[in-house]
Amino acid sequence: MTLVSFGADVFASVRRKEQRAWDYCHLRALMQDDRRKSVQPMDSRLSDGNEQNL
Repeated sequence: MTLVSFGADVFASVRRKEQRAWDYCHLRALMQDDRRKSVQPMDSRLSDGNEQNL
């Protein structure tokens, strides 16, 4: 199972498209190797990150 298909299954119940997009962005940030899982470090690691939306 890929991260994309896993995310699609997990976030299927989220009705709003933009919320699903940010949920998937958050999931990608959590799956990275860095130990810091707070919002600011995750935001800095993602090219499409947005601290306010994470």
